[in-house]
Amino acid sequence: MSKLNIGIILGSTREGRLSPQVGEWVKKIADERNDANYEIVDIAEYKLPLLGEADATEQATKWNEKLNTLDGFVFIVQEYNHSISASLKNALDYAREAWNNKSAGIVSYGSVGGARAAEHLRGILGELSVADVRVHPALSLFTDFDSNGKFTPADLHLTNLNGMLDQVLAWGGALKTLR
Repeated sequence: MSKLNIGIILGSTREGRLSPQVGEWVKKIADERNDANYEIVDIAEYKLPLLGEADATEQATKWNEKLNTLDGFVFIVQEYNHSISASLKNALDYAREAWNNKSAGIVSYGSVGGARAAEHLRGILGELSVADVRVHPALSLFTDFDSNGKFTPADLHLTNLNGMLDQVLAWGGALKTLR
């Protein structure tokens, strides 16, 4: 079987966001494994307007085309007001079938490791027929980022990150047979 294509979805579009640092860390560790094709997918690049507020045919088409090339996902999720960002929810809503029968892992961050955002995302993914995996690296704003917002992850997160990637690939390979 050929290598799976896994998109590392940056879940924020906000100025000064931390998700690019976390995404680059995930990609670096993932690429060292050499077991899949990993790429960062930045929702900010797709410039999706709020769903239903403007004609977004071109942006939505490009977004869905990108998602259709992927076999699974790693969502970089930050906690905003005990949930996911509006930009991530909007991006999720712009696709339907492109998400179906694929696997996903979640790497979250926030004051409590982004756990509440991850739990909200799990419910949404279930509705989109995305199989999210159990292992979940949860990063703390207090211990995994310095006072200037520079990402300095503790080594203990490597075990969870690699475990999550193992599960995303196992489930992604199994689900590919359904598509």
